[in-house]
Amino acid sequence: MRLIGKWSHLIIDVVMIIALIAGPSYAGFAGRQADLAWILAGVMFLLVAFTLIKVVRFSMHGLIEAVVVVLILVFPWIANFAAGVHSRNFYMFAGIVMLAIWIMTDFRGVRSAGRAATPKPAEPPSPPPAR
Repeated sequence: MRLIGKWSHLIIDVVMIIALIAGPSYAGFAGRQADLAWILAGVMFLLVAFTLIKVVRFSMHGLIEAVVVVLILVFPWIANFAAGVHSRNFYMFAGIVMLAIWIMTDFRGVRSAGRAATPKPAEPPSPPPAR
């Protein structure tokens, strides 16, 4: 059973966007490493915005976010800044947190399927049998 629904996930995504924007300054790195964090924040912002206005379905949001998580985890080695301890640790921490959130999220909507349905109106009682 997945623990996080659509709205909770989108709120957590906004927090991650803020972390990706402020993180480089807080962690103490700049340059290309910071630029990549800001680009990822922009990608996440667009993903959240398109999901909210229903251009992107939430299940597709999950697939795109899975790719972003993998990119975040491998960026230090692909972009050749793994030797920078602050930037590498920042990306590893952000990637692990995003992976945990991704694993706990119900992207298919199964978690809230029973609660979203409107209750059925009560059926009128059947007339008594004729004698």
